[in-house]
Amino acid sequence: MAKEKVCLAYSGGLDTSCILRYLLDEGYEVIAFMADVGQEEDFEAAKEKALKVGASKCYIEDLRREFIEELCYPAIACNAIYENVYLLGTSLARPVIARAQIAVAQKEGCVAVSHGCTGKGNDQVRFELAFYALQPSIKVVAPWRDPVFYNRFQGRNDLLDYAAEKGIPVSSTKSKPWSMDENLAHCSYEAGILEDPNTTPPEDMWKLTADPEKSPNTPEDFTVTFEKGLPVKLEYDNGKKTATDAVDLFLTANAIARRHGVGRIDIVENRFIGLKSRGCYETPGFTMLRAAHVDLEGLVMDREVRALRDQFITFNYAKLLYNGLYFSPEREFLEDSITASQKSVNGVVRCRAFKGMFSVLGRWSDTEKLYDASESSMDEIGDFAPSDTTGFISVQAIRLKKYGKAKEESGKSLVQR
Repeated sequence: MAKEKVCLAYSGGLDTSCILRYLLDEGYEVIAFMADVGQEEDFEAAKEKALKVGASKCYIEDLRREFIEELCYPAIACNAIYENVYLLGTSLARPVIARAQIAVAQKEGCVAVSHGCTGKGNDQVRFELAFYALQPSIKVVAPWRDPVFYNRFQGRNDLLDYAAEKGIPVSSTKSKPWSMDENLAHCSYEAGILEDPNTTPPEDMWKLTADPEKSPNTPEDFTVTFEKGLPVKLEYDNGKKTATDAVDLFLTANAIARRHGVGRIDIVENRFIGLKSRGCYETPGFTMLRAAHVDLEGLVMDREVRALRDQFITFNYAKLLYNGLYFSPEREFLEDSITASQKSVNGVVRCRAFKGMFSVLGRWSDTEKLYDASESSMDEIGDFAPSDTTGFISVQAIRLKKYGKAKEESGKSLVQR
């Protein structure tokens, strides 16, 4: 009888190489799947390794464009951020990876898909909720939640011993002090020495960005043009060069930010499953594009539309991305709302990267005219009559006067400290 096929999300690292071998030992035929979401990886070497370990085939899918256009750009358009600090770099990549993996599994007639996510992290939830939405009948093999597996491999040393026993080539050593996950938007670092939240990350940990203190002593200026909330053009090198293709634009923003050490954060976050986790993240170009977008909205976006978007769409979109609910009816609804909110977000932002900081030098829009310099000016009357504000203040004060009077009558005057 033919063996049942399982499609394994394969990275070429220690964990998934050992899982590949383990699945073979369990009697499966393994189809390896690798997603190119912009990580700096020797994919051909990893493919060769997967085949050497025993995979029947190894697919490599270039997902960079859909990652940017379908995930990163909508996140920029709604200023998505989790717990006010995390720009969701890992979360954003999971939907496109899961979708491509299911497509390969279907093409190969696999009965199951598998991954190397730990039993304590967010990614197991993100991947598996996506798998079940994309193919409700799919079986998921999650070794790190199988007691037989995790009791056998209780740590990195056990995996290294297994790799040596099975002749699996690995580049890891028993002294690796953290784990990493990289894509075009960011690189994350966690586990190992970072599990102590009071341990300062060593300088040689950071992979993508220059040390801000050692970055260039001259700032680098550039402009970003937005149409309907999406970045469509980035001009740099004193206006001599322009990037308009989504992938090229994102890579260019990354290159500028990386040179100047922009985008590092070190946080403790709340995982979906209820545990707290310490993570360090480098999110270079994405940090700048999002910040430029936030700035432009101040110029061109209606106050009440922006407030509703911030209160409802931004918070909930970030939350559902973090929790792995991309393939859900609420995500479709929120993305329609994002599109509607961004109709007026058209314009140009002049930006600067310097010594780990991003700053805005100016902004303008040729189409949206909510800002009126004459009305706002302190140096001319314009069309706005200052006397009109008297009535505005009087109306706003009605309930506050009642509140203050009630406090006085209760003997708890607001004047008292």
